[in-house]
Amino acid sequence: MAISYSNFLTQIRSYTEVDSNVLSDTLLDQFISNTELDIAGKVDYDDLRKYATSSFISGQRYLSLPADLIVMRSVQTIISSTRTFLEKRDVSFISEYNNDGATGAPLYYAMWDDYNIVVAPTPNATAAAGQVQINYIKYPPHFTSTNTTYISTNQQSLLLYGVLVECFSYLKGPADMYKLYSDKYNEAIQAFALQQMGRRRRDEYTDGVPRVKVPSPSP
Repeated sequence: MAISYSNFLTQIRSYTEVDSNVLSDTLLDQFISNTELDIAGKVDYDDLRKYATSSFISGQRYLSLPADLIVMRSVQTIISSTRTFLEKRDVSFISEYNNDGATGAPLYYAMWDDYNIVVAPTPNATAAAGQVQINYIKYPPHFTSTNTTYISTNQQSLLLYGVLVECFSYLKGPADMYKLYSDKYNEAIQAFALQQMGRRRRDEYTDGVPRVKVPSPSP
């Protein structure tokens, strides 16, 4: 059962033995957000995968990115019911490849800045009539009094240890408690990464069931 936001804050203050005069709701909210961002940066977990569709503009080689994108996974065009993945290149390649401004169905893309990609060839009317699908990692949802998240529901200990690391760093000690929860947080991160980037990426039919070799001495 998912823990409530208020109970989570109470739990943090119980672990640190500090009341709300020192660890205010606003401060703990920031620590939760910091931890969520840190987890998202270290673990590619499925809940953050998102897909958004848009359209090219004929003669416009730039395409705006979703506002909540933090990592691009891939770009796919859907033109006349045909799906095609664009190949990622750098901006200099795009400029050299399309230095004459040729138009057509885009084959390549590059990150122009934090908000746009640039494609080549420049989309023509046929490409603009289709769709482009952005496959990406979104900004992690935030655990609040009105919103539960995958992490707060399924990885409570991971979130707890991460926030405690933030708290003991802010409180400047005790050093042994900071190290204790830092080690626990790192262990929880590794376990979560193994689940999300290991076991959840496997298929028993294709890869077989994971096995651990167990010593079996002769009787």
